[in-house]
Amino acid sequence: MALSAVRVRSEKRAGRYADGNGLYLFVQRSGARVWTFRFTRRGKAREAGLGRVEDVALAEARDRARECRRLLAQGIDPIEHRRVEVAEKAAKEGMTFEQVAAFYLAAHEASWRNEKHRWQWRNTLDRHVLPEIGKKPVGEVAVGDVMKIIEPLWQRMPETASRVRGRIEAVLDYASARGWRDKDNPARWKGHLANLLPARSKVRPVQHHPALPWREIGAFMVELRKRQGTSAQALEFAILTAARSGEVCGMRWAEIDLAHKVWNVPAQRMKAAREHRVPLSDRAIEILQDVKPLRKAADALVFPGGRMHRPLSDMALTVLLRRLREGVRVHGFRSTFRDWCAEATVFPSEVAEQALAHAIESKVEAAYQRGDLLEKRVRLMEAWSAFCATPLAAGEVVPMKKAAQ
Repeated sequence: MALSAVRVRSEKRAGRYADGNGLYLFVQRSGARVWTFRFTRRGKAREAGLGRVEDVALAEARDRARECRRLLAQGIDPIEHRRVEVAEKAAKEGMTFEQVAAFYLAAHEASWRNEKHRWQWRNTLDRHVLPEIGKKPVGEVAVGDVMKIIEPLWQRMPETASRVRGRIEAVLDYASARGWRDKDNPARWKGHLANLLPARSKVRPVQHHPALPWREIGAFMVELRKRQGTSAQALEFAILTAARSGEVCGMRWAEIDLAHKVWNVPAQRMKAAREHRVPLSDRAIEILQDVKPLRKAADALVFPGGRMHRPLSDMALTVLLRRLREGVRVHGFRSTFRDWCAEATVFPSEVAEQALAHAIESKVEAAYQRGDLLEKRVRLMEAWSAFCATPLAAGEVVPMKKAAQ
């Protein structure tokens, strides 16, 4: 059914709502609402933005969608056509930083792994950058403009300031590559802003995720296993596999090889952007068997959230953990696992690092070590599972050889 003007004004639930003939109202989880035109070109699905709901009324959105269909009938890609139009206009009038940023996002956001990353990019630009230099010609952005944005943030929020700086640098580099700017990049750090701002580590020391001491993991697991529900199962699975919470929450049944007891995490869901094989202990397999009745399809989520077809959120795990142990973070259990490996076992360091999917820093070592040590990690993860299932008495000493067996 076609959308109505009243529905467009009132719809707040995240999702895509069809008006017909390729026109959609896209309500994002951030609350932003935009018009999009979806089409297929040379066998590939594409989506063209038609403007924000606040700026484009339903009737105008339909006109824009009609124009897109007219271009397609002539064999012209609406997205490429729009880019050419904007580029020609910019050549005459001078491209602004905001226009270049829109081009950069359109060119790169498809390669970003998740919606959160895309939202962060847009949010930091909208909040910190565009109010200051959005309307300024991109060729005129100078050091003073960048410092006006970055310097106030550097003391209060150095992590945010560093990301904002990097994103300004990326947009300006894109402008240079497209021929819209012919000056040095004023947001460059090395040899430039590094001389004007103190190092981040000097402004605010790096704070690691609070972790549970490894000797307390057994007692914690006793408490956790008393809890019912998907969140408790997902958190225990994350601890037993030493995986990141996002990897666990986004896990699908198609990634699980129950016959060989291996979880194959695809590269696009890994922080290092390379495939990672995770050996599954007997207890991890038990958890999968427990949640198997929730499975709706071969590619369904293993730990589905409350909303249809949506994964369990990181916040669900965080809330559960707060109830069990205040001050500890989900990511901190990876540190708990690593401390246990180092202090209570004789497993080699490289085996523990592979279990955490950490990249080998030495390029020379990485060139020779191309395997993932899966067989050794099978024994490591079984030992970790056994240790997690055994609460330690106060003052009890763990024999290193026993923990590694």
